[in-house]
Amino acid sequence: MTDAASWPARAGAGAPTLAGLDARLTRCRACPRLVAWREETARVKRAAFRDQEYWGRPVPGFGPPDAALAVVGLAPAAHGGNRTGRMFTGDRAGDLLYATLHGLGLASRPTVTGRDDGLELYGVRVTAPVHCAPPDNRPTPGERDTCRPWLARELELLRPTLRSVVVLGGFGWQAVLPVLRDAGWSVPRPRPAFGHGVRIALAPADGPAADGPLSVFGCYHVSQRNVFTGRLTPRMLRGVLAEAARAAGLDVPAGESE
Repeated sequence: MTDAASWPARAGAGAPTLAGLDARLTRCRACPRLVAWREETARVKRAAFRDQEYWGRPVPGFGPPDAALAVVGLAPAAHGGNRTGRMFTGDRAGDLLYATLHGLGLASRPTVTGRDDGLELYGVRVTAPVHCAPPDNRPTPGERDTCRPWLARELELLRPTLRSVVVLGGFGWQAVLPVLRDAGWSVPRPRPAFGHGVRIALAPADGPAADGPLSVFGCYHVSQRNVFTGRLTPRMLRGVLAEAARAAGLDVPAGESE
């Protein structure tokens, strides 16, 4: 294994804080295909953003280090997070996600544009199993596995306060369950199947019972395709996020998960 390919495992495991983890992650060059794509996209740009400077690096998670709820997507969008440098920022999927979080009182503003827009999340951290924008929004299983130590360490550092996780989409579900095992929770076998509204409870694999259980929720991804076809409606998204927020001990308006 080359030094670049082993960087996530070496650097991720040694990060003592989320801020330190994020700083190390943004230097990652472990996956040649993803590095080439993110940097080419940052050079060529989309016409609508030709005057903007693209981030063009791995995109770290976003949210407080003591979050009780994690929202886990797939990967940054080529002209969204890969441009702005923040998860789910700069594309329509993120517009829906953050507007919904704001409506539940979990975000400081309903619209997001970039890293300097003043957005704050309350008790929520947004992240992904793959941190670089992939061609056609499809990372390979090998890229997913190479990137896994970053998310495993992120969830491990969140473990003292983390009480629920919302996983967006089937790819994320398959990626996250092994990561949760790596981060210290007991995942049943066979692994539970993904579905919108599915909820499972994971007990801590070690440590005091006060560390768990962790509630894990499945939710269809907030992609444009899912929204345009009606597979995922704003009400459906709001319902899952509200239920997960309550499981995490966060305050949301009454009746939101009904």
